Amino acid sequence: MAKEEKEKLLPRLRRKYPWLDHLIRANEAFTERYGNHYAAAITFFSVLSVFPLFMVAFAVVGLAVNHDKAIIAKITDGINNSVPAGLRELVNGIVSGALDSGSGVGIFGLLIALYSGIGWMSNLRDALTAQWGQEKRPQPFLKQTAKDLVALIGLGVALIVSFALTAVGGGVGQFLLELVGLEHATWAIFLLRVATIVLGLLANTLVFLWVIARLPREQVALRSAVKGAVFAAVGFVILQQVATVYLASVTKSPSAALFGPVIGLLVFANLVSRFLLLVTAWTATAKENQHEIVQPPPPVRLEQHVTVRRGPGLGAVAGAFGAGALLAWLGRRKP
Repeated sequence: MAKEEKEKLLPRLRRKYPWLDHLIRANEAFTERYGNHYAAAITFFSVLSVFPLFMVAFAVVGLAVNHDKAIIAKITDGINNSVPAGLRELVNGIVSGALDSGSGVGIFGLLIALYSGIGWMSNLRDALTAQWGQEKRPQPFLKQTAKDLVALIGLGVALIVSFALTAVGGGVGQFLLELVGLEHATWAIFLLRVATIVLGLLANTLVFLWVIARLPREQVALRSAVKGAVFAAVGFVILQQVATVYLASVTKSPSAALFGPVIGLLVFANLVSRFLLLVTAWTATAKENQHEIVQPPPPVRLEQHVTVRRGPGLGAVAGAFGAGALLAWLGRRKP
């Protein structure tokens, strides 16, 4: 009896709380569309391509800003603020290595970066396409690779702009406070921190909006992904804090002593991948994004009616009439 009441409780809660029903539908869609498998593929290619992509990215940024150390430092700070505290030392090492070798990027390094980056982007786009319930249409290899390369470059530019806005926003705000002599005022410092957080959320929202709406193979309307992008931006900040606590416990395990912070990078990449795909499934299962399904008409029941009549039928009457006519003709022929 208790089990039956428990089974009835969830449907009642889903009818009472639309947000709960939406969340359950999103989780069901995420599972049915192989979200965990896609997240594993994205995690693998993320770890595989992180150093080559950073190397090429900082080589391009270095040329674009004429190797201005202040600007590069701001972008590096933005990257550090986007990862949990437990991974900042690893990320700083990757960034430093990329900066040291960025100026010497050759054809071989560029090819490795392109191979790993396009593989990562291809899996990411396939995963997002699946979460939107779209079918992957076969395309020529060169055409699909070119589209994935353009998407990879676009995402890289969006991330660099986001990191720069987050980092430069705080620096510009501090400069303005010093300009008006309020650098030591408590309320001014508090407002600056709030403004920096809001600016960071806005930058993340724009990145997630572009990822959710523009990276699937079949692009969707931007307005359909606005709620999901805002939810992702806020949830990503919470995920950073949760990952910080989780990684602190993971890195204390014996396996961490053997494999180092790579485990932390794998865990964080997998958490972000699952979170992004779940948010996409949540966006795709919103009522405004659900296409109205036209119900088929009810089935038509065909019945065969057999009518039985008493008395001679039409065939018997015709036969009797024919027999009478024959007898009459024979009677006339008799002499």
